[in-house]
Formats: sequence, C-alpha cells, structure tokens
Amino acid sequence: MSFAVPDHVRPVRDAVHAFMTERVEPAEPVLHAGGPAAAQALDTLRAEAKKEGLWALGHPRELGGGGLPFLDYVYVNEVQGRSEYGQLALGTFTLQDSLMLHEHASPEQRERYLEPLVRGDIWPSFAMTEPAVSSSDPTQLVTSAVLDGDEWVINGHKWFTTGASRAAYTTVMCRTEQDAPPHLAFSMILVPTDTPGYTIVRETPVLGLDGAHCEVRYDDVRVPAGNLLGPRGQGFVIAQKRLGPGRIFHCMRWLGQAQRAFDLMCRRMHERTAFGEPLAAKQLMRQHVFDSYAEIQAARLLTLDAAEAIDAGSQARVEIGAIKVVGARMLHNVIDRAIQVYGAAGLTPDTPLDRMYRHARAGRIYDGPDEVHIDAVGRRVLGAYAAGGTWTFGLR
Repeated sequence: MSFAVPDHVRPVRDAVHAFMTERVEPAEPVLHAGGPAAAQALDTLRAEAKKEGLWALGHPRELGGGGLPFLDYVYVNEVQGRSEYGQLALGTFTLQDSLMLHEHASPEQRERYLEPLVRGDIWPSFAMTEPAVSSSDPTQLVTSAVLDGDEWVINGHKWFTTGASRAAYTTVMCRTEQDAPPHLAFSMILVPTDTPGYTIVRETPVLGLDGAHCEVRYDDVRVPAGNLLGPRGQGFVIAQKRLGPGRIFHCMRWLGQAQRAFDLMCRRMHERTAFGEPLAAKQLMRQHVFDSYAEIQAARLLTLDAAEAIDAGSQARVEIGAIKVVGARMLHNVIDRAIQVYGAAGLTPDTPLDRMYRHARAGRIYDGPDEVHIDAVGRRVLGAYAAGGTWTFGLR
C-alpha cells in the first residue's frame, strides 16, 4: 500500500481541500458563535458545495450522492476533517445513517427519511448510550420496546444522542426480545422526534463545547410497528455495520485535524523568535516535529490498511480497533505539541487549537473507549495463537 493519494482522486480531493481552507475554516468564528448568523453561514456553505458538485460525495449515486467508492472517499474525508464543520458544509454528516437506511430500510422508510437525508433537508440522530449503565457493554442497555397491537411502546433513558435537538428522527437501540441471548435481544426502531413522550432533557456540554449531545427520555413513546428498522433482534448486527466504517471515517477526519495542527505548529516555529533565534532552530522544538511526523504517518498507514480491509469485505475488527486507539492518541498528542509550541497563545481562542484539543480528548471515549478496543484486539490476536496459528503482519 502507498501513502500517496491516487491520481484519479486528486482533483476532487484538491477541490474539497480548497473549499475547506478558503471557505469553511474562515467561517469558523461565525459558526462557533451560533445563532441566526451561524445558520445563514452554514446554509451558504451548503448551497455552494451543492453548486460545485462537492455535496454528499460518499453517498451512493443512486441516492443522489456523489457516488465515490469507499476507498476514494477515505482520501477525501482526510481533508474534509480539517474542520469540525466540514461534514455539515459538505453534506456527509448523514453518511452513516444513510448507509444504514440504504441497507435496512423499508420502502416507506426510504421515502420518508433516506431521500431527505441525502439532500440535507433533515438531520438524523442515533441513540445507543445510556447514563445508567456502562455502554461499553451494550448488552446492559435497558431501554425497552414492547409491541402493543400495531405499535411499539418505548420506555427508557438515553444520552449523548448527538443532534437530537435538530433531528427529524432518532434511531433507537432498545431491548425487544426478553428471552433471547444478549446479542439477539435488541432491535433498531425509528422514532420521530416530535412523538409524544420523546423529551429532550438537556444538551450536554462536552468539555465546555456545546455539541448538541442530547439527553432524552422515552416515556411510553408510541410509534407504528412499521418503524422497526431491519429484522427484530438484529440491533447489534446493524449497529456493528454502522460503527465499523464510521470509525474509519473518524480516524480519517482526525488525520485532517492533525495535519492542520502540524501546519500551525511548523509555521509558528518559523515565525516565533526566542533568545535570538527562531523556534525552528531549537532542538527540543524539532523533536515536537519529529514525534508528530512519526505518529501521523503511522496512524495514516494503519487507517488506510483498515480501510482497504473493509473495502475487501473483511470486518477488519483488529485493524479498526487498533486505529481507533492509535488515531485518537495521535490526534491528542499532535495538538498538544502544537499548543506547547504556541505557548500561552495556544490556550486561547486566537488559534483553533484550544477547541481542537477538547474535541480530541473526546475521541478516546466515543464509539467505544480505548480500553474496550485494546482488550478486543489483544484477545483476537492471542486467539490466533491459542488456535495453533500465528498473527503474521502483512497477511490477513
């Protein structure tokens, strides 16, 4: 595998990079502030992306998206990740939900939710995590749904349902099978957010950032039986198909964030002088460059390897688990070094680094904490030896 971006991907990747650096990143102060001005700025960016053929590039063409193959989109996602608003401006924040609906939705569900999702007319949300249980073991989830005639009745308590405050619906993972084995006891149900009994308790700030991570109560929420997504008892299967590629998308966007922090750090070292010479002349400063370069390159190769495995049809659980941990650590470390080079200025909103740093810390928790992935990777590798085999690097 080569690190190089394939020639056929370069034009669209370059176009996305230009869109990000020339339009999205300069709009960040307005977007951070929120309110009507932020909404208008985002609407303008979305309209420009559609006009220039950059909208929903990773969505299948038959759904109205750009139809980029998975591996091609991975390279584009890398530069889209430079800003937290890249997904919103370019219409790819719905990709995981769109692919999930594309595979499992009924014709009625596709018409009501899938087509508007890809157009960007509605927002999705996904409810799995619960405050009362350790969601790193999702078999403990207690939100339940009982079939009463031709309706599901849902009761429970979720949080970190990102985007619920603006979403048209939430895909809720809930227990529907009381006597089934744990991994066959849960189903996915689509719940419109205006359904009686669906109550947003609060938007939970994360390290001081308001990211619309909502706490939601479900009190006798009734939806039609036809709102079941996929077969009963297949919630874990659907969730795994959603989360696997999603983790790769996270890791590629982290590479975009790391590139941006790396650029800021290196430029600062040439611009800033201390004790009569630029920071770039200081050996300890150069170590920050070396360590960051090595971590970014290593994480990028691991990420591309995992993406290649998924594209070849593998579940790639070892590869995905490894890069989820390595990528999140890499991002935190690179941003941390950039802040160190900036000194006091790096702690202020004068650069993007303070906000990027807080987002980076959350990466070690969402979509599974580091400890869960580390344990799973170790268990699977050791399992190969327990079965009399080996784990040979370079072979799957």
